[in-house]
Amino acid sequence: MEEILRILENDARTTPEQIAAMTGKTIDEVKEAIQQAETSQTIIKYKTVVNWEKMDREEVWALIEVKLQPQREVGFDSVAERIYRFPEVRSAYLVSGAYDLAVLVTGKTMQEVAGFVSRKLSTLDHVQGTVTHFLLKRYKEDGEIFEGEERPKRQPLTL
Repeated sequence: MEEILRILENDARTTPEQIAAMTGKTIDEVKEAIQQAETSQTIIKYKTVVNWEKMDREEVWALIEVKLQPQREVGFDSVAERIYRFPEVRSAYLVSGAYDLAVLVTGKTMQEVAGFVSRKLSTLDHVQGTVTHFLLKRYKEDGEIFEGEERPKRQPLTL
């Protein structure tokens, strides 16, 4: 199962037939494993990584450090849920260190992101402070390199 998941994580467009050839499993075994992973939510979503800069689309990304006051009996989970449900939030992680959450947000402009932080995020109960870092350039995301030499993603099939 792990081998199939790694292949799909690298390229979600890989067909069951291709996976079977790569792993030595039958097509039916691959299809059954994928169906089981989808049903159990081991596979949560199939995703395309887009380099929006190639489309001349302006988008601002920011990494926000959030310091929280934990709540009795639920810790950080309740306030984290309130935060990750905002549509501006792309990712949210509980982290160790000087702050509690790392939150990745997007907006059309720096002012839009700043407005999200000042009007929505920092005003939430149990948020004690935020530090915003605007991302200046994306080099790599979800394992994909945005610039440089393109390499084939799949190993050649040998029969």
